[in-house]
Amino acid sequence: MNRARATLTVGFFVAAVALACEAQQDSDVEVFSGTMSYHGKSDVVQFTNAVVLKWHGSVLSANSISVNQRTGDSVAEGNVRIQQEDLLWTGDYVQYNFKTRQMIAERFRTGRSPVFAQGHRLKGDTTNQVYDAYSAFVTTDDVADPLVKIRAHHIRIVPEKYIEATHAVLYVGDVPAFYFPYYHRNLGANANNFNFIPGYRSRYGPFLLGDYTWFLNEELDGKIHFDYREKRGVGTGPDLNFHLGRWGDGSFRYYYAHDEDAGTNISGVQLPEDRKRLDLSYQATPFTNLNVKSVVRYQNDSDVVKEFFPGEYRQDPQPDTFVEVNKFWQNFSLDVLAHPQINNFLETVERLPDVRLSGFRQQLAESPFYYESESSAGYYKRLFAGTNSPFPSSTNTSFSAPNQIPPNFSAARADTYHQITLPETFFGWLNVTPRVGGRLTYYSAVDVEGSGTTFRTNSDTYRGVFNTGAEVSFKASGLWPGVRNKVLDLDGVRHIIEPSINYVFVPKPNATPNQLPQFDAELPTLRLQPIEYPEYNSIDSIDSQNVLRFGLDNRLQTKRRGQLEDFLNWQLVTDWRLRPRQGQSTFADIYSDLVVRPRSWMSLQSQTRFDIQTEQWRLSFHTLTLEPNETWSWTIGHFYLRDDPSSSPLSLGEGNNLITTSLFYRLNENWGLRTALHFDARNGRLQEQYYTVYRDMRSWTAALTAGVLDNGTGPKDFTIAFTFSVKARPKFGLGSDSVRPYSLLGQ
Repeated sequence: MNRARATLTVGFFVAAVALACEAQQDSDVEVFSGTMSYHGKSDVVQFTNAVVLKWHGSVLSANSISVNQRTGDSVAEGNVRIQQEDLLWTGDYVQYNFKTRQMIAERFRTGRSPVFAQGHRLKGDTTNQVYDAYSAFVTTDDVADPLVKIRAHHIRIVPEKYIEATHAVLYVGDVPAFYFPYYHRNLGANANNFNFIPGYRSRYGPFLLGDYTWFLNEELDGKIHFDYREKRGVGTGPDLNFHLGRWGDGSFRYYYAHDEDAGTNISGVQLPEDRKRLDLSYQATPFTNLNVKSVVRYQNDSDVVKEFFPGEYRQDPQPDTFVEVNKFWQNFSLDVLAHPQINNFLETVERLPDVRLSGFRQQLAESPFYYESESSAGYYKRLFAGTNSPFPSSTNTSFSAPNQIPPNFSAARADTYHQITLPETFFGWLNVTPRVGGRLTYYSAVDVEGSGTTFRTNSDTYRGVFNTGAEVSFKASGLWPGVRNKVLDLDGVRHIIEPSINYVFVPKPNATPNQLPQFDAELPTLRLQPIEYPEYNSIDSIDSQNVLRFGLDNRLQTKRRGQLEDFLNWQLVTDWRLRPRQGQSTFADIYSDLVVRPRSWMSLQSQTRFDIQTEQWRLSFHTLTLEPNETWSWTIGHFYLRDDPSSSPLSLGEGNNLITTSLFYRLNENWGLRTALHFDARNGRLQEQYYTVYRDMRSWTAALTAGVLDNGTGPKDFTIAFTFSVKARPKFGLGSDSVRPYSLLGQ
């Protein structure tokens, strides 16, 4: 019944019956079947023999219809049915007075998908469009015997506006499930409604997560949370969403919980009883090519989102705060960014502000040369996380010793980069793009905080960087239209191969990274870092380079279901460092990204990273997905990451060896099962388990989910929860429960 739009169509009966009085004068009336007789002395017009009448788009059918033209009383009896487009009303007996506009209906059904009503008696006034139903129920099931319904002795119905009931009971089948002393449901396009997720979690005890969704108007809607956790207490807070047309959309979310068992975080620091989080976001495009985006995410402790919104924490464990304005032109863009630190338990590079002007690659007049640039300026402050943070702090070798939390530092920086390219094609197939560029960066003297004071180190610094290089590539293809294979679902084959070599030369700059404050530094990544400017944007980590990057793209294509499809896409990348820097090997890892679709319902994805120096796999990630039909689907994956205990800032840290699998099986049209498992192969521990039973209740879906988390420290965390959702307005996005099974646990 979420945001349902139901309309009681008794009014159409009134309009259609009215034709009986004026059938002789109204040219719009059409009599499709039935016999009409007129009794002058009794002022009664009688229609019999399976009457079907049409009037102004409404169709009325009944066994018999009689109208008293003097008193205005009319009666339709036997299989009364009124329809206008998708609006439908049925009953056995209807009385209506054309003068008083009062009506009585016996044993009626009415509604429009997805909301319907049924009762034994209906009284209404068609003038003010208010109807009172007795011994009635409302439901979203469009069947004779609905599974889920709300039953009440009295229900007031105002078409297209609301349904109101007193002493209402929610029934699942014939079993009463919930009692409402007062029940109100908006029937407009946006319906106010309650949602509940009952369950049990070992860390919470029994819990009930509830919210009330409301819609004030097209500009403002929201949600109010009412959560109860037996061991942790009550949590509540509003969510507000505002829609301002060209001036953008935004949201405000606040949540407060008085935690009766807060405990300590991973660092052993006692967490407060009063747990708060605030989330404010705004995005707008008030004018063409002008974008404004703002996010503010505040937490009064490091674990409040992790404890009460674990699903949100999984998606973004380090909330960010910024305000950004972008303006685009045909060849340039201007970006202004303000990035303050709101949560002091997270490491942050404050940018107050950071202004960046980018020049897109563009032709210089009528010459064969192309120009691109990127310039930025701002004041930056690197603020490291406090000791109570669950996240490890980075080190900065310029101002601290390894394994120590470094002091905060700040400086102004201005950087400008310009590059000229000369793209050429030789022999009609060989693409060669030489380039030459340079950048100049200014750093003010660095302010370093330490021992309760702030002091300045070094002096103003200017760094110059020269770069040159060239990219060479070509594309070749072969076509075999006669190749067909039913096993591999092939209908013709085309092979496209694209090898490339990208050479980058950067002589040693006059100031190396260990002599500069690191605001935009290289970060650990599972993929190879870019080597070409401006894609390489770690401004403060720029150092000498003399490297060749080899790339090879392979694609095999075929026709499936009348469309072109890649059944193999394989990309290989590696670097040959002609002059390795300290800590680098001659050859970088070989990175492979492979996607194979042997059938339209089968796909294999593979990402690997092979260390040539040690001849070991640094990374291996494989996923096999089978979706042969709507009855079952299965996904299995393996993720391996080798331990990297080095002290390098680019160290990937502790490795992983994780096996994941997810299986869905539909027992029949009403029941389904899903399981998702995460197995840690390093210690033989089943890290995560999720088991779900689905029940399709026509207009509703329900799910009973159990989950077990075992992080290796402390007791296992067990959760079981029941969720239900209206199909007309699903609570979860398509496929979200398979990607994020924990969402079914209210997380």
